[in-house]
Amino acid sequence: MVPGNLVDGLSPHLRVATAVLPFLIVMVARVIWGKSKTMSWLISMSTVWFVINMLAAPYSAGFRQELINLTTRF
Repeated sequence: MVPGNLVDGLSPHLRVATAVLPFLIVMVARVIWGKSKTMSWLISMSTVWFVINMLAAPYSAGFRQELINLTTRF
């Protein structure tokens, strides 16, 4: 099974949840355990995860094609 096909089968709400949920979990963890170097690292990683999911999520074939064309323009 190709990973792209797995993502295509997800509902839009589930796609958003997979992008937002790790960030929310890290925010709750920071409130519970306070500010530390580990928490800062986890916040950074969850923010990157969110950005990647929002920018690279295959919402439509046209959007995927635009992303592919964007790399060839530079």
